[in-house]
Amino acid sequence: MDFSNDTTIIWGISLIIGLVVIAVIAILLYQITTTASKINTVASQIWTQGKLVANNTIQIPIFLSTTNRVASKILTAAVKVINGTKLIKNHTETCPGCPACILSI
Repeated sequence: MDFSNDTTIIWGISLIIGLVVIAVIAILLYQITTTASKINTVASQIWTQGKLVANNTIQIPIFLSTTNRVASKILTAAVKVINGTKLIKNHTETCPGCPACILSI
C-alpha cells in the first residue's frame, strides 16, 4: 500500500478538524449541562418559595376570623367606654357637688 504524501496530509488535516469539532461540541455540551443545572437549582428555589407563599395564604382565613373576633371585642369595649364617658360628662354637668361626689364614691 503506497499512500501518497497528499493523501496523508488530507487525512491528518481531517483528523485534526474532527478533533477540533469534537472539542467544541464537548465544550458546548458542558456549558449546556451547567446552565441546565443552574436553571434546575433556581426553579427548585422558586418552587420552594411558591409552596411557602401558598402555605401562608392558606392561613389567612384562620387569622382573619381571629382578628375579626378580637376587633369585635375591642369595638364592644370602646362603645362601653364612650357610653361611660357620656354618663360621667352628663353627671358632672348636672351635679352641683362634682367632682367631690365622684371622688367620695
